[in-house]
Amino acid sequence: MKKNNLFIGVLYFLVGVACLIIGWLFETKLAGLLFGFAGGSICGGAVMLWKYYYWTRPENRTKYLEKTENENIELNDERKTKLRDKSGRYAYIIGLIVISVSIILFSILGSLDIIQNYRLIILYLGGLFVFQYIAGLVIYNHLSNKY
Repeated sequence: MKKNNLFIGVLYFLVGVACLIIGWLFETKLAGLLFGFAGGSICGGAVMLWKYYYWTRPENRTKYLEKTENENIELNDERKTKLRDKSGRYAYIIGLIVISVSIILFSILGSLDIIQNYRLIILYLGGLFVFQYIAGLVIYNHLSNKY
């Protein structure tokens, strides 16, 4: 495993600790966001450090070489590349349609003074993100079974 993974893991962990300390020391409106960044960065960095430790142990080196060889084969497989491209395109088109409809929906709700809270829009955009990701996976699996 590359040393770069170790450095990135340490960096993520340190950024998480810094966000945690800033969130504790300063009373700001961004404290919740800082704690979220802290949790995500600390957990992500810890996982990266654990993976580095696990894969660099001598007894796991052969398994790591097999794993990376299989990943390279999977990433460079022409069929899977084409399916990934198609699923990404379909997810993008579906996302554009959903975003277009949402613009109209938010315009109507705003005109009727129904939307006054920004949290609804943030939740909606988060849902849209999840929707696009899941749509890409579903379409990829469908195309994988079809071809």
